[in-house]
Amino acid sequence: MLDATTRSGGTATASPRATTAELAVAAPRATTVPSAAPSGFAARCTRVLFSPWSRLSLLVALLGAGAGAVLLFEPQRLLTEGWPPYIGGAMAAVVFAAGYGVCTVAFVPRPLLNLAAGALFGSQLGLGVALSGTVLGAGIAFCLGRALGQDALRPLLRGRWLKAADGQLSRHGFRSMLAVRLFPGVPFWASNYCAAVSRMGLAPFLLATALGSIPNTAAYAVAGARASTPTSPAFLIALACIALPALAGVVVAWRKRHRLRRL
Repeated sequence: MLDATTRSGGTATASPRATTAELAVAAPRATTVPSAAPSGFAARCTRVLFSPWSRLSLLVALLGAGAGAVLLFEPQRLLTEGWPPYIGGAMAAVVFAAGYGVCTVAFVPRPLLNLAAGALFGSQLGLGVALSGTVLGAGIAFCLGRALGQDALRPLLRGRWLKAADGQLSRHGFRSMLAVRLFPGVPFWASNYCAAVSRMGLAPFLLATALGSIPNTAAYAVAGARASTPTSPAFLIALACIALPALAGVVVAWRKRHRLRRL
């Protein structure tokens, strides 16, 4: 009987049994094909829905819906008609703070909301409610902008001033946002979304917003609480505290204009 090889002629010849076994082992290896990436209509829809521009479109739609809701419900009627009878006390303050935050996301100017907080709740409670709404609205806008708009908008930061603002917020986020809040001039919603598109962190953004918004918010709350007596010292001091930071912001921007032109 022949062994695995024959020795005739000085050459080795593999037996049929060995050759069959080797082919049986090698066949599965040869037929193993890497699994292809998922494709098809569902996969394409998923890529489109989660693309940067789709998320940016969703952000625009949400902001438009918020602005439309503000126009529809007319929250300014609270100043003339007062709170509904079933809302009062601490619940009224919580509801106003939540509505304040939503309104700032929907581009309602903060000065109007701060005046309303002072008129409805007085100077001290109005300040607390307005600050809570300010931080809430800033946090909502930041998270929406970061999740839905950053990937689409960052590639568009090609202008000289846009790059300068992005670099300032990304490298010196806390002190830059603190200066923006202390010296009004940039709209609240614009600074929120600019910070969201930059690489600034959420924690320093919220902390700078809370600390930097105190002086201006307090001035507006006092002015709203004393609006019925416009000649009172408290009202006049509040107006001065509103005007002075704005004037200081104009002076700082004027002095920095040459540096901005060189960027």
